[in-house]
Amino acid sequence: MARKTDIPSSYYGEPRKFDPNFRGPIHNRSCTDVVCCIIFIIVILGYIALGTVAWTHGDPRKVVYPTDSHGQFCGQQGTPNANKAILFYFNMLKCANPAVIINLQCPTTQLCVSKCPDRFATLLDVHNTANWEYYKQFCKPGFDIGSKSVSEVLRDEDCPSMIVPSRPFLQRCFPDFLTRNGILTVANQTIFKDGNNNQRSVTDLKDAAKAVTSAPRELWTDIQGGINSLLNAKEVGMKIFEDYASSWYWILIGLVITMVVSLLFILLLRFTAGVLLWLIIFGVIGVIGYGIWHCYWEYSALSGKPGANITISDIGFQTDFNVYLQLSQTWLIFMSALSVIEAIILIVLVYLRTRLRIAIALLKEGSKAISYIMSTLFYPIITFLLLAICIAYWAVTAVSLASSGDAVYKVMSSDGKCMYDNITCNPQNFSQTNVTKVCPGSKCMFAFYGGESVYHSYVLVLQFCNLFVFLWLVNFTIALGQCTLAGAFASYYWALRKPDDIPNCPLYSSFSRAIRYHTGSIAFGSLVLAIVQMVRITLEYLDRKLKGSQNKLTRFLLSCLKCCFWCLEHFIKFVNRNAYIMIAIYGKNFCSSAKDAFFLLMRNVLRVAVLDKVTDFLLFLGKLLISGSVGVLAFFFFTRKIPLVQEEVPSLNYYWIPLVTVTLGSFLITHGFFNVYSMCVDTLFLCFCEDLERNDGSSSRPYYMSPSLHKILRKGEEGAKLCAAS
Repeated sequence: MARKTDIPSSYYGEPRKFDPNFRGPIHNRSCTDVVCCIIFIIVILGYIALGTVAWTHGDPRKVVYPTDSHGQFCGQQGTPNANKAILFYFNMLKCANPAVIINLQCPTTQLCVSKCPDRFATLLDVHNTANWEYYKQFCKPGFDIGSKSVSEVLRDEDCPSMIVPSRPFLQRCFPDFLTRNGILTVANQTIFKDGNNNQRSVTDLKDAAKAVTSAPRELWTDIQGGINSLLNAKEVGMKIFEDYASSWYWILIGLVITMVVSLLFILLLRFTAGVLLWLIIFGVIGVIGYGIWHCYWEYSALSGKPGANITISDIGFQTDFNVYLQLSQTWLIFMSALSVIEAIILIVLVYLRTRLRIAIALLKEGSKAISYIMSTLFYPIITFLLLAICIAYWAVTAVSLASSGDAVYKVMSSDGKCMYDNITCNPQNFSQTNVTKVCPGSKCMFAFYGGESVYHSYVLVLQFCNLFVFLWLVNFTIALGQCTLAGAFASYYWALRKPDDIPNCPLYSSFSRAIRYHTGSIAFGSLVLAIVQMVRITLEYLDRKLKGSQNKLTRFLLSCLKCCFWCLEHFIKFVNRNAYIMIAIYGKNFCSSAKDAFFLLMRNVLRVAVLDKVTDFLLFLGKLLISGSVGVLAFFFFTRKIPLVQEEVPSLNYYWIPLVTVTLGSFLITHGFFNVYSMCVDTLFLCFCEDLERNDGSSSRPYYMSPSLHKILRKGEEGAKLCAAS
């Protein structure tokens, strides 16, 4: 096998030659990839036209007004539902079924009503009683209670098995009861009426339903299970909402603390990079070590307590998550997970111990660049705003397209196991088809808007185009940020006397060059990535469609294709990122820049191996330390373990709600700051490789890097060569 040293120097292109006139990013440049730029502009104009067509053909009422199971709008004037503006669900819990996402329909009967129910009542209460007059307004129009038995009514969903006190929200009836301090309240009252106008409680209602032995077993089981499920879902949802309402102020403070700490961290790296990064390493090890010790302490304390040895599978899902913290198995799982993470970090650190000093030197140089160009830290705000515009436009266009057709109806069975489920049907003659005989109780219900007209036959294609252009624009926005930041940091590196030779407003100048000259090149790289992502999405869609397929060969091929395109996507992201750096410096087209960047990295493959993953690992530890430290601080705060602020802590149902929110939010904030830092390090690294090829350190060809950086990197290179030779 040929050794790396046997490959000719020209195999990966000729090294850069000394150019006395080169002073960093070239200003006298021309437009690149003009054809792709023109195509990109035409696509944007077409996208605007697509949005206009979608908004013109789309029916805003289909978004504003809720729609019942027959595709009729609730509250629309000139229709039978003109005075019925609220949508009532027979069984709202079925809307949590995965079929809602797959089939775009909630598998329960939906009815337009004039007002939501204000009492508890079951079909057992009102069957053949005088109170049927109140209950029937929540049944299908024209239904006669005497025409069918209770079992048939339940099977055909002519009426709901029960109604519960509800109030309208977004023109839909939502249950209006919850538990406060262990006492059930309905519309903030502890006593409520049932279908017979009697004073009842939930316990009375459930016991009464169960006591009716003459009723079908499936009915009182459905009623009892439905009440329990609604109570649990409503209780958990309201508690989570209350926790956010009472702790949002402290969550915001935690996120602001994260932002300040991240900013200070990057600034401190300039002066104390070595000390700070070693503190990060030992800090992460220490924090995880403390977590392991704490889990072991909790595990030991619970091991001897009665009832603490029950497994999680034995108790199932509990709305009170503190129950899990009383089990020794929970803390054993936490301790095992943290131990594995700690072991992985230690192994990686031992393996990279000789390369840490090199990465620290480059990170220190990056912190200097950012300190001279502080505006780069706030550029992610621009990226965020542009992405928000892209997402909003895509969502509005998608909804408009989805609502631009006629009502489409599909078969839906009560158990979801009918062979005709999800096929298109006609509600006018559905009762005369063979479907009702094969699948008793199945219904022809409204699913979505589509249609069979010439225009509507292209809706799926237009949705595909909408998604593809959306991916292209998102990738373009991210690429524009990378090219802009690369140009600004390259201006810093190629300034011989720093900071005197750094040009004025480097970030603005870099952004202007990227937009004016390289829109086509950025669009080209984004287009390639968008195509790969679109293929991946298509493969995911096919995989979900074939989920129940027994063809193992097809599933295997799909899995292989998904894996290959995942790898291809990440490789293209790597190539694009470095290509944008070269575009920002030299102003060449995308293909030439990608080739130059790839060859430059291959000519310095030892340095890439030494620095790339090491710096990424250190930056990841920085993210982990900052977000983890804020998370630990939030844990002690919300669990009232900080004596000075115990009185300020809000009363919470689940302290993990604000804790998880703060921790995840902190990680996203640090990720935004450190992404700028990562782009800075990558740019400086490529500039450093070119600096070594162009110059030799003499007075006529001086290095642009700092002497300390050159010294450390040279030592690291020699050590890497020795390791490779051995």
